[in-house]
Amino acid sequence: MKQQRLLIVFIVALLTSAITFLNVMPLQLGLDLKGGSQLTIQLRPTKDIQNIVQEDLEAAKTVLENRVNGLGVAEPIVQTLGKDKIVIQLPGVTNPEQAERVLGGTAQLDFREQRQGTEGQLSAEFRIRQQKNIELSTLRQKKTNLETKQRIIELTKSIDVSNQAILKLFDSVGLSGKDLKNARYGPSQGIEWQVIIDFDNEGEGKFADLTKKVAGTGRSIGIFLDNILISAPIVSPQFAVTGITGGSAVITGNFTAESANEMAVQLRGGSLPFPVQVVENRTVGATLGQDSVRRSIYATIAGLILVLIFMIIYYRLSGALANIALLIYATLTLTCYSLVGVTLTLPGIAGFILSIGMAVDANILVFERIREELHNGKTLYAGVESGFYRAFSSILDSNITTLIACGALFGLGSGLVKGFALTLAIGILISMFTALTCTRTLLLTAVLKFPLVRKNPEIFCPNLLTTSKF
Repeated sequence: MKQQRLLIVFIVALLTSAITFLNVMPLQLGLDLKGGSQLTIQLRPTKDIQNIVQEDLEAAKTVLENRVNGLGVAEPIVQTLGKDKIVIQLPGVTNPEQAERVLGGTAQLDFREQRQGTEGQLSAEFRIRQQKNIELSTLRQKKTNLETKQRIIELTKSIDVSNQAILKLFDSVGLSGKDLKNARYGPSQGIEWQVIIDFDNEGEGKFADLTKKVAGTGRSIGIFLDNILISAPIVSPQFAVTGITGGSAVITGNFTAESANEMAVQLRGGSLPFPVQVVENRTVGATLGQDSVRRSIYATIAGLILVLIFMIIYYRLSGALANIALLIYATLTLTCYSLVGVTLTLPGIAGFILSIGMAVDANILVFERIREELHNGKTLYAGVESGFYRAFSSILDSNITTLIACGALFGLGSGLVKGFALTLAIGILISMFTALTCTRTLLLTAVLKFPLVRKNPEIFCPNLLTTSKF
C-alpha cells in the first residue's frame, strides 16, 4: 500500500507540473490553424548544371531556412517537395509579398571593378535605368488596364537590357558573398538606411586589393546583387596605398529600413545555388484557422465524451478509473507536444484523437484479462495483478507495430504526414505509461483502500460468474 501511495503522489505531482507547463508554454499552431503564408519555390537548372540532384535541393533548403530564421517567424516549416521544389510555411505572416522578395531572390553578391574609360557610359546607363525604375514604380501603383500592363512589360524588358549593359562595364575580381562573415543594416544620413557587411580573412584581403586599384581613379566599385547593380561607390585617393582595410564595407542605395533589412537577411543566409522561382504564394486566413481549431476541439471533446461514457457503462468502476487515467494521458500528451516543440496541425490533431483510441484499447485489453482471471476464481487483488501481467505482451506488441508504422510515415513522408506520425507516436508512448502505471495504481488503490470494492467485485468487473474475494 505504501508503494501505491508513493505512485499516487508521483502522478499528482506530474499532472500538476504538466498543467503548469502548458500555461507557461502553450502549444504552437501550424499554418492551417493559425493562418499565414505558404510559398512553393522551384529551383531552375542553369546552362552549366542541367540536372538538380538531392544534394542541390538540400543546399537550397539550408539557405532558405537561414533566411526564414532571419525574418523572425515563429515555428516556420521548410521542407522539400519532389525533385526540385521547396515548400515554406510561415504561420502568422501577413505580408506574403515581403516573404517572396526575401526568399525568392538568389542573393548572389558580387564586388566588381569598373573598367577604365567607362565612367561617362556608366553614369548615362545608371541615370536611364533609374528613370525607368521610377516610371515602373509609378505605373504599378495605378489601376492596371491593357495599356498600362503593356507599358509595364516594355519597361521591365528595357530595365533588363540596361542591367546587362551596366554589368558589361565591370570586371569580376573574385570577391563575392561567399567571402562574407556577417551582414546587418543600420541608419545612414537623414532618413536613408544602409547595409553594413563584414568580410572573412580572405575577403578582407580581396577587398583591400580592389579598393587600392580604384582609389583616386574616378572609377567605382560595382556592388551587384543577382547581377543587378545596387551601388557604385567611389574610393577616395587616400586609400591608394593600402586600400580600405579592416574587413568592413557599407552598401548604400536609397534603402528603406525594410529593404535594407531584407538585403541583410539575404546576405546572411547565403546565396542560393540555383536560380529559383516562386510558383505558388498563397495565404491562409486566420478565420479559416480559427474555424478549423473550433471544429477540431468539438470533434475531440465529442469523441472523448463518448469514450468516457462507454467505459463507465461497460466497465463500471474500472471504466471510471480508466477515464481518470485517460484525462491524465491527454494532459501529459499535450505537454509533451509543447515540450518537444510540435507544431500542431489538423493532421496532428487527428493523430492525437487516434492515440486516445489507442490508450483506451490498452485499458480494454487489461480489463478483459482481469475479467478472465476473476472468472477463473482468483481474488480481486490477484486478478488485477495477473490481468496487467497477461495484457502487457499484447499491449506492447500492438504499440510496437503502430510505432513502426509511425516511423515509416515520419521517415518517408513530409510535412503534414510527419506531423501526424509524430503526434501519434508520442501519444502511443504516453498511453503505455498511463495504462500500465496510472490505471494500475488507481485500480490497486481502490482494491486495497476501499472495502466496498473488495466486497462487491461486480461493480469492479460486471457479469462475474463466480464470487471473487480479496
